[in-house]
Amino acid sequence: MHAYRSHTCAALTAANVGETVRLSGWVHRVRDHGGLLFIDLRDHYGITQVMADPDSPVFAELEKVRSEWCIKIEGNVLARDESLINKAIPTGEVEVFIRDIEVLGQSEELPLMVFGDQEYPEETRLKYRYLDLRREAMQTNMKLRSDVVTSMRKRMWEKDFREYQTPIITASSPEGARDFLVPSRQHPGKFYALPQAPQQFKQLMMVAGFDKYFQIAPCFRDEDPRADRSPTDFYQLDLEMSFVEQQDVFDTIQPVLQGVFEEFGGGRKVDDVWPQISYKDAALWYGTDKPDLRNPIKMQVVSDHFRGSGFAIFASLLENEGTEIRAIPAPKGGSRKFCDRMNKFAQGEGLPGMGYIFWRKQSADSIAQERGITVKEVNAMVKSGEITLGNEAAGPLAKNIGPERTEAIRQQLGLDVGDAAFFLGGKPKAFEAVAGRARTAIGDELGLTDLNRFAFAWIVDFPIYEADEETGKIDFEHNPFSMPQGGMDALLGDPLKVLGYQYDLACNGYELVSGAIRNHRPEIMFKAFEIAGYGKDEVEKRFGGMVNAFQYGAPPHGGCAAGVDRIVMLLADEANIREVVMFPMNQRAEDLMMNAPSDPTSDQLMELGLRVIPQDQ
Repeated sequence: MHAYRSHTCAALTAANVGETVRLSGWVHRVRDHGGLLFIDLRDHYGITQVMADPDSPVFAELEKVRSEWCIKIEGNVLARDESLINKAIPTGEVEVFIRDIEVLGQSEELPLMVFGDQEYPEETRLKYRYLDLRREAMQTNMKLRSDVVTSMRKRMWEKDFREYQTPIITASSPEGARDFLVPSRQHPGKFYALPQAPQQFKQLMMVAGFDKYFQIAPCFRDEDPRADRSPTDFYQLDLEMSFVEQQDVFDTIQPVLQGVFEEFGGGRKVDDVWPQISYKDAALWYGTDKPDLRNPIKMQVVSDHFRGSGFAIFASLLENEGTEIRAIPAPKGGSRKFCDRMNKFAQGEGLPGMGYIFWRKQSADSIAQERGITVKEVNAMVKSGEITLGNEAAGPLAKNIGPERTEAIRQQLGLDVGDAAFFLGGKPKAFEAVAGRARTAIGDELGLTDLNRFAFAWIVDFPIYEADEETGKIDFEHNPFSMPQGGMDALLGDPLKVLGYQYDLACNGYELVSGAIRNHRPEIMFKAFEIAGYGKDEVEKRFGGMVNAFQYGAPPHGGCAAGVDRIVMLLADEANIREVVMFPMNQRAEDLMMNAPSDPTSDQLMELGLRVIPQDQ
């Protein structure tokens, strides 16, 4: 018999009754039932109930055992009484009567309990992550992560991709975020960088003739943390292909990711049609370039209905160039109570409120006022069939713009009695983000969002350039290394109309994939940077390795990268990415368990030729 175990804690069944077995694991829970001691023994695979009575030779020793002690037991497998069978676990038909026990590792008093569903502060969980990871939910998440990565690799190999590794210590990257710099001992005063992504190396592989590359790649970026982003490092499914167009990349990655979501999505519906939505339309319809299509609400421009209207705020706003009014339809939101709640939401976003209209069944009172007759007369006319009660628009905004305009708005938005619409105005870039969050809140509040679904959309046609509102200076708005649609000819026209072959994949409100068809032509690349104010010398200095390589017969190529951590977060139905990362940093980019970052020693600084300048507190 093996020194530590003959079976795992998930392996024993009724077929093992009568056998002598050896198990090792952690004490999950101890229960004293009047002279009978029961222990739920846990390992990575599951739980087995082990027990002893005063006749056991190790009963006295067993009484000393506490939660999370690591122990080894040997004993006989017994069948449980039928009334005591636990159908919730694979080993629920049996228990092990302990004949021998060895304590492999005692535990001090626990800073957090592994058994149960108690909530603990994140700082405590991260400081004692090795205990936090013993919890069932965390074990499940980490196994899911491993299985997802394995599935991704398998699916990429099946598509004739090969996995190649790229350097971890390299030069500073053009990705756009802050680098983590690494001082060089052999070259005093110079620094390496941890790669923000394998971007340049994977493009150089295409120049080198490797047709299809992929890697589960670690990436390092010194970023401000968010719930769906690590402040230091993350992993991505990185891929690149030669001799491809944009659609080829889509056709390659969709079955990989769709298959992963179908395999690990827990039965939730996975959309198999992934629409392609322009960046411009995504901003208009959803207020974001990572829309959640589970929510059916689409915003629309309704400016024409407010021009010259009695609602002075919007009417005067529209006199300014570049402004517009957008409506957020709210099916089934047609009550003053709901509209008041959404006004409160808008105030929480820093706005004075949102204009709204809601439609209700026309009242006899409103018809009476309109026609100058009594309510009694109206009711009689309704009863006789002379008139019918239609619908009417309600709310302060409706009163200001009148029935003709409100009816035109209702028809444009496809709304009916019991529905509502909310309105925001100004320059779109100033209010789009708030409008997007309002759309999400409305969808959630009204139960319109299908939570049992993964909905994907490709966001395409990103603008390459933007102009500073104050100075008019042209700069890059999105990836400067994307091939402009139309090539060199496009760059000779209005830069603000130049779109790139750049694309993102959104799922349920998160960006999962980002990629592009690359600009592999040096003359087009130099021109693209020239428009944004970067001379040829600067481009060669900053990106010389890639630019030089492109002068030796670079093939057309493109690819993308899918965020592994974020994909697993969605599959695990977690709202925080740290729940699916084994050893994450906290929100201040600190490792509380390993005490990083830490102060260097004097010897380390001297060896590297560095001096730390104290910061003002």
